[in-house]
Amino acid sequence: MINDVKHICVCVCTYKRPLFLKRLLDELGVQETGEAFNYSIVVVDNDRLGSAKDVISDFKATSSIPITYCVEPRQGIALARNKAIQNATGDFVACIDDDEFPCKHWLRTLFRVCNEYGADGVLGAVKRHFDGVPPRWVVRGNFYDRPIRPTGLRVEWREGRTGNVLLKRELFTDTDQPFRPEFRSGEDVEFFRRMITNGHLFIWSSEALVFEVVPPVRWKRSVMLRRALLRGAMNRIQPTFGALSVVKSVIAIPCYAAALPLTLLLGHHRVMSLLIRLCDHLGKLLAVVGINPIREPYVTE
Repeated sequence: MINDVKHICVCVCTYKRPLFLKRLLDELGVQETGEAFNYSIVVVDNDRLGSAKDVISDFKATSSIPITYCVEPRQGIALARNKAIQNATGDFVACIDDDEFPCKHWLRTLFRVCNEYGADGVLGAVKRHFDGVPPRWVVRGNFYDRPIRPTGLRVEWREGRTGNVLLKRELFTDTDQPFRPEFRSGEDVEFFRRMITNGHLFIWSSEALVFEVVPPVRWKRSVMLRRALLRGAMNRIQPTFGALSVVKSVIAIPCYAAALPLTLLLGHHRVMSLLIRLCDHLGKLLAVVGINPIREPYVTE
C-alpha cells in the first residue's frame, strides 16, 4: 500500500437493531475500493447494555476490515454521532445509518465525486426498502421517499443529513462535539447549516446509492405522528426559528384541522399526510410553551 492512499472511516450509530446492523456490516465488508483508498468502520452502540456486541464479534471473525466498537451510554443520537467522530481516523468520514445498507460501489462513488468536484463532502441518494408488503396507503403517500438530486448539484443546508454522506475529516478538527447534544432530531441538518454558513461546499451524488429499510413498525400511524411531533419540537431550537415560524404554525393548525374532513374523500394517504404536517406545527407550538411532546430519546427502536 503506497503512502498517499487515502483512508475513509465509516461511522455507524446503532440502537437495538442487531438484524439491521448485521445486514449493513455485511455490505460494508465487501465495498469496492479500486485501490484508490482503504477503509475501516466505527460502530457506536447507544444502548448502555451493549446489545450490538455480538454482531460486532461475528463481523470481526469473518472480515478483514478493521472495526472499532464503542458504547455511548448516554441516550441521544447527537451524543452517539459525536462519539463516532471522536473515534474516527483517516482523511474522510463516511456516515450511514444502521437501518440502511449500501450498494457495493457506494464508498468508491462518494470518494470519486468528492475529488472530482473539490467538495468538502458528498451526499448520496437514499431509496426506501420494504422487507415486507406495506399497506397501500403507505406506498401511495410516499412517506419514506427522498428526493434524488443530480450529481454535482450544490446541497442546501435544509437537505443536509448523515444517512449516506462522505465528509472530509478536517471539518471536525475544531470541536469534539460537531453535533449539538440538545438536538434529539435534526442534529445533522443543524450541522450542515453551520458548515455551509462557514463557506464549506457539499454536493449531491445520485449514483452513491444506499437503501433505507422501512420495517412494519414504521407503517404505524402512531409512529409517523410521533416522529412529526418530535421533528416539530426540535425546530424550536434551530437558530433560524423565530416569530414568523410561530405565526405560520398558529395559522396552519386550524387550517389543516378544517381541511381534514375534505381529505377523507381523497384517500387515507392524504389524511395521514395532512395529519403529519399538522403534528409538525403542533410539536413546534408545544415546545414554544415549554411542553415536551415526546420524552423518549428515540421514537422507534
